[in-house]
Amino acid sequence: MKKLVLAIAFIGIGGFAMAQQTTTAPQDKQARRAEMHQKMQHKHQEHLDQMQKDLNLNDSQVAQIKSLHEKRKSEMKADFEKSKEARQAKMEDMKAKRAQMDADMKKILTPDQYDKWQADRKAKMEQRKMAMKDRKMMKKTMNTAAPEAK
Repeated sequence: MKKLVLAIAFIGIGGFAMAQQTTTAPQDKQARRAEMHQKMQHKHQEHLDQMQKDLNLNDSQVAQIKSLHEKRKSEMKADFEKSKEARQAKMEDMKAKRAQMDADMKKILTPDQYDKWQADRKAKMEQRKMAMKDRKMMKKTMNTAAPEAK
């Protein structure tokens, strides 16, 4: 009985902790996005200042370069939006194909086989997610270590 009560308590605490994480995550994401935007603007300004110094640019040239960069940035953003729509369409297509595959497998397999197949597929998906997280962490540590080598 004690084990049951403890298990329920841990599940309740875990659920509460997960709820707390989901409520603060969007705020953290917005703060990180704003900080990243500010850093990018600062780097861009440093780059322009360095170009002005290295190439001995006058104020008119700096303004023209700045407007050229803004134009390029807006074009890249438009291209990204176009590709975003294509990616979303592709995702919908993949979802439809996955649903069709599930339906076909359900017709072929017995209920027990289908459940086992679903469980195996879920386990493999989790392994892929973990491998992707590991790769991202490796890439992040390599990127942070690279500037020190310079």
